[in-house]
Amino acid sequence: MTTYITTPIYYVNAMPHIGHAYTTIIADTYSRFRRLCGDEVRFQTGTDEHGEKIVQAAEGEGVTPREYVDRISDSFRQTWPSLDIAPDYFIRTTDADHIKVVQDILQKVYDQGDIYFSEYSGHYCKGCERFLTEKELVDGKCPDHQTVPEEVSEQNYFFRMSKYQDWLIDHIKSNPEYITPERYRNEVLSFLSEPLEDLCISRPCSRLTWGIPLPFDENFVTYVWFDALINYLTGIGYPEGPDFEKYWSVAEHVIAKDILKPHAIYWPTMLQSMGVAPYKRLHVHGYWNVDETKMSKSIGNVVRPGELVEKYGVDTVRYFLLREMSFGRDSSFSTEALESRRNSDLANDVGNLFSRALTMLAKYADSIVPEIDKATVTDEDRVLVDALENMVADYTTAMNAFEFHKALQSIWEVIGMLNRFIVTNAPWELAKNPDQAGRLNTVLYFLADSLRLLALVLRPVMPTAADKMAAALGQEEELAKATLEEEGCWGRMPAGTMLHQGDALFPRLEKKKKQQTQAQGKEQGKKGKAKKKEAAPDTTEGDMEGLITFEQFGKVELRVAEIVTAEKIKKANKLLKLTVKAPEERTLVAGIAKHYSPEELIGRKVIIVANLKPAKLMGITSQGMVLAAKEVDADGNERLVLSTVAGDIAVGSRVS
Repeated sequence: MTTYITTPIYYVNAMPHIGHAYTTIIADTYSRFRRLCGDEVRFQTGTDEHGEKIVQAAEGEGVTPREYVDRISDSFRQTWPSLDIAPDYFIRTTDADHIKVVQDILQKVYDQGDIYFSEYSGHYCKGCERFLTEKELVDGKCPDHQTVPEEVSEQNYFFRMSKYQDWLIDHIKSNPEYITPERYRNEVLSFLSEPLEDLCISRPCSRLTWGIPLPFDENFVTYVWFDALINYLTGIGYPEGPDFEKYWSVAEHVIAKDILKPHAIYWPTMLQSMGVAPYKRLHVHGYWNVDETKMSKSIGNVVRPGELVEKYGVDTVRYFLLREMSFGRDSSFSTEALESRRNSDLANDVGNLFSRALTMLAKYADSIVPEIDKATVTDEDRVLVDALENMVADYTTAMNAFEFHKALQSIWEVIGMLNRFIVTNAPWELAKNPDQAGRLNTVLYFLADSLRLLALVLRPVMPTAADKMAAALGQEEELAKATLEEEGCWGRMPAGTMLHQGDALFPRLEKKKKQQTQAQGKEQGKKGKAKKKEAAPDTTEGDMEGLITFEQFGKVELRVAEIVTAEKIKKANKLLKLTVKAPEERTLVAGIAKHYSPEELIGRKVIIVANLKPAKLMGITSQGMVLAAKEVDADGNERLVLSTVAGDIAVGSRVS
């Protein structure tokens, strides 16, 4: 099978921002996924470099349009590798081959009578670089730029777009997946319910020369959209190149909703006029807002992808954008949300799972994948196998449907199961009993092969992290050439594979804690009001020594907390650094290292003192205390047991 996936070519009147990054990461992820499915893939992006706004931007910087577009186009080209984006072709509308294709198509459409000369008066928006209809205006303004369009009357060339309106309506209705998600398909059909106007496709050279000249009239240049959309054909060798024949029939475009009309109406009618079959699918996503506000240069809230990668790493940025947005709907970006995803989903969930599993395989199997002892396989194990294989199926369905957040949800559900699998099977306990050696090997194999499957399905989303996982699993070459059909099933991890304990996949981001100013144990109601003495029971003062009142006990805030990370502290034999949810995340230092190993603590629910004054231990601020019971036998041997809860209860619940 073949796949041809494109982004829009980005207009070079501004530097790359998070919206550009999201669209391109989507296309890159889909291209990697389709390669994982065994497809021959072509992934194209590029830059749109003609039009009035380019001239204005160049004049503002005191350079020629050519100098300006060369610089901005290069900034897009240089941004993509930092985001692990690897297009097969980067096209520019100033490329000589593209200019030739545009002019050839214009001449062909003109010769068959679908382009005519006329005078037009209308509402011209400079930001959109096109005429707007009365229906498109909101309170007399362009809805995208919030400006009143100019009233312009001029002679221009027009494309008979209205000629193909009925054909387009029939095509959209006959092909439900032609425009996705469905809300945008309905939006286009609603627009087409009104008579379609013809499209102005030229600009007079008297007001614009930076464009592709019309082949049949040198006094006009081509309207930027008629020029730009044709890039999807130029990049694969239209009209006679072998790649055109191979890829066009499966063409899929990824765009943001602000350019829906050109792609869903202009482009298919242009294709129909030139005798080219319509593209296969159009995928439309929503906007990224910043802290609930639309991103805008004027208010200074534009997010640059390069800065995010530098601060958080490429895998975190890619994962966050794909996981946070439900494709097709608007979503809000904030650094707080990104950091939360990093610490919770990446550091706590997949990062800890990977580290714990490799640590146990090193400790109990000398970093060599053991053989399964089939006699020890349980029903619980078979449930896990079913879940893993169902995950691959659900992931495949979601990725094909551009529901990337759902694909990632299915992966993280299995990650949660695997973390619970470790707690339930307790390899550290199995290792203490020689009779359980077979079961221990089975559990360890399950962990190793599960990590292999995770590395496989995460490759399209987080290629750098997946490569690290593959290297640690000794599967670098195997997973690099793997397909889901061959390797996306249980039991493909070869026993005897040598593993490698690498660096942490996702070190936690340490948040700067605000100074806590609330003093503990403040006396209440002292402002001139004497407190009534409580009636004392019939006991002597000696009997009361060492006792506290109910009011005093009420000041101690005990909560249920779940341990999500645990690690040893260098130069501190007794101390472990714990991250717990209670329900907010906090760091605790606990003197339990001689009694518990870090890997056996993850997932346990314990009881903590939540309102203890923070204290620094070995340079780490501890924000509370873990409760434990301690006993010492006649020989002076100490035993310590963590205080836990007997049943399943939500983290953060008060203990009273």
